[in-house]
Amino acid sequence: MKKQRIPKRIVGRLELVDFPELQLWGVEAKVDTGAYTSAIHCSDIHVVTDSNQQPLLRVLLLDPSHPHFDGTPMEFSEFSLRDIKSSNGEVQQRYVIQAVLRIFEQDLYTEFSLSDRSDMKYPVLLGRRLMRQGNFVVDVARRNLSHKAQVAAKASRA
Repeated sequence: MKKQRIPKRIVGRLELVDFPELQLWGVEAKVDTGAYTSAIHCSDIHVVTDSNQQPLLRVLLLDPSHPHFDGTPMEFSEFSLRDIKSSNGEVQQRYVIQAVLRIFEQDLYTEFSLSDRSDMKYPVLLGRRLMRQGNFVVDVARRNLSHKAQVAAKASRA
C-alpha cells in the first residue's frame, strides 16, 4: 500500500508565531534547522511548591522590551530538566515545557526548552522537531510567511 504524502508547507527563516495558551501573540521566531528542540526566552526560572507540595516551575517569559510582556510570572506543573546542547556545542541543563504554538493557523503542541536568550535577537527558536511535526520546509530567503498568509486570509473573508 502506498503511503499518502502530505504536502509540505514553506516557512521563512523568520516567522511571527502565537502561543494562544500563554496569551502571547506575534512573537518573533527564528527557524534554526541546526537545533533539534525549540526554545523560548525566559528569565527568573525557579521551582516552587504549590499548596499540595507539588513542584511548579515559575518563569518570566520574554522580557520587558516585548509588547506583550506584563511581568506576570507563568507557572507550569508539567516540566522536565534535560541536557540540551547549546549553539556553541556546550551541554546545559534546561527546563523543558510543552506548549501550543500557532503557525499558519495550525496549532502544534510541542516542547520548548527555557533559556535566557536576552543576548539573542529573537526570543523564540524553532527547531527541527517542530519543523518535522508541522511538515515544514524552510526557504531562507523569505520571512513571515505565516503572518502574510493570515493577513491575506482575513482580507479575502472581508
